[in-house]
Parts: sequence; structure tokens; C-alpha cells
Amino acid sequence: MLKWRSLTDIAQLEEIQRTSMTNPVMIFKHSTRCSISHTSLERLKRNGTVSESGEIPIFLLDLIRDREISNQISESYSVDHQSPQVLLIHEGEVVYHESHFGIRFESIRNEIERIKQAKN
Repeated sequence: MLKWRSLTDIAQLEEIQRTSMTNPVMIFKHSTRCSISHTSLERLKRNGTVSESGEIPIFLLDLIRDREISNQISESYSVDHQSPQVLLIHEGEVVYHESHFGIRFESIRNEIERIKQAKN
């Protein structure tokens, strides 16, 4: 089961940045008003773990409630805002991002495994 943490405070971006230096971190930017976002989120939630070698931190950002945080993510990581959108951050950089129906569990898992294998 995936363990989701709410991203509700802009200060959490510092934690994400710090954590990403040793472990990939995933952010899912979700619009509660968008059916595509809801479908993408439910598809991810139905899956088990995102990594064969263990869980990674996963943050869920409510774009409607916390647009300021979304704007800061776009600015900090130079990634255009999309909704829904998934970002993988590793070593302080976005190493993978996708939006809308391009969000695929297997693609996310493959990228995480690639990162973890490169570390070994």
C-alpha cells in the first residue's frame, strides 16, 4: 500500500529537497475539481509499492487549496505546472515528470528502480 503524505506547508519543500539527496521523492499534484486528476490518483492508489526495493516518500498536493506551493514547485524545479502531475525528485532535481493520462504506475516504478540501481 502506498503511504501518502499531505503537502500542505511550503516549508515541506525543504524536507523534500533534503530527502531527495539520498532517496527519490514523489509529488503528486492533484486537482480536486478535475476528473482526469481523480482518475490518475485512483490508478496510483490501487497499486502496491512504487519500488521493488522499498517505499519512497510520496507527497499529495491539493492544487485548489495550496496553489502557492504548486507555484513554488514549478519555480524551484523549472517544470511547467500541469494538473494532474507527478514529479520524481532525486538529488535535488526533477528526474521524471508526467501529467494527465501519461501518468503510469509502471513508468514511475521503472524510474525509481533505475535510480536505485544506479546507486549500487
